[in-house]
Amino acid sequence: MQLSYWEKSTYFNTTDVLIIGSGIVGLFAALEIKKLAPKLKVLILERGALPSGASSKNAGFACFGSPGELLDDIANSSETEVMNLVQKRIKGLTKLRKTLGDKAIDYKGLGGYEVFDTEADYEHCAGQLSYLNNLVKESAGIHQTYSIADSKIKSFGFDGVRHLLYNSNEGQINTGSMMKALVLKVQKTGTTILNGISIKALYPDASVVVLDDNTELKANKILVCTNGFAQQLLPYLNVHPARAQVLITKPIKDLKIKGSFHFDKGYYYFRNIDDRILLGGGRNLDFKGEETYNLNTTPLIQSSLEKLLQEKIIPNTKFEIEQRWSGIMGLGKEKSPIIKQINSHVYCAVRLGGMGVALGSLVGEEAAKLIV
Repeated sequence: MQLSYWEKSTYFNTTDVLIIGSGIVGLFAALEIKKLAPKLKVLILERGALPSGASSKNAGFACFGSPGELLDDIANSSETEVMNLVQKRIKGLTKLRKTLGDKAIDYKGLGGYEVFDTEADYEHCAGQLSYLNNLVKESAGIHQTYSIADSKIKSFGFDGVRHLLYNSNEGQINTGSMMKALVLKVQKTGTTILNGISIKALYPDASVVVLDDNTELKANKILVCTNGFAQQLLPYLNVHPARAQVLITKPIKDLKIKGSFHFDKGYYYFRNIDDRILLGGGRNLDFKGEETYNLNTTPLIQSSLEKLLQEKIIPNTKFEIEQRWSGIMGLGKEKSPIIKQINSHVYCAVRLGGMGVALGSLVGEEAAKLIV
């Protein structure tokens, strides 16, 4: 693009802090920077019309970990590391709700459930509920988080589901409402957000980014908040893309399901929204194939979602799929976020591990404090 004098001097002259990515992390980082240092000039660049990764494409779960997921994490990591992350997720959700307000994000505290179709997996998790409740109490001060909820199976209308475990401290949000409220709040601080601007190159040893049209933009500090796309700018980071595919039905008459549900250690997840079922997951069917920047959906995973919907979630119920989409998460060998200074000019706040709603506000805040 050819910039006019006015455009160049207004939008593309030297800025104090340049944030790359207008997702939850980037927006919360801007909020915190302007709170700590109101006079700093903050510019956010976003290559999409809307955030391109997962911030506006997620399922809207206000969750911090099902029993099966936490036990699996503890088995592959350490109790301390896992509970430190749970504490951050809970703290992040609290910050999100407090900053934007429950009405603005359409928060509903309907609770979260883990769904089991085998006895072995259920017995393993149910036998550890007291242990997990104590861990959550010690790390986050929340009492009696998990309990058995088999009595609700019939009322939800499931088929082939043998057991349910309940998390009383989880809920749902409207992802679109959350992002709209967050953008408006950021803009009120005087922060400029420019969409449709792609970064061609980031020089890690200089305070310059090169846009797709070779325009150079200078910034005193550069914060990369592109999560699953981080390696495109910082290829040495331990974070890779992970596609999460989703579908949503048309409205279903007399829908019985209320709440947020996790199945198969969190690899599948579903919820009610506007008398519809939103269902996502299936990445474990093709880990290699889903490690991609491509936002297309695939027949393999979409058919598995439809089968789960038809056979277990709403059996004997006619439904039509209205939409399909996907988002790109940022994963790595560890589940903890990467928040660090790369050099004197460049910083990053990435790798949300599929928990962007829970962690995004806190990760953005920590990155802002590191910069300011």
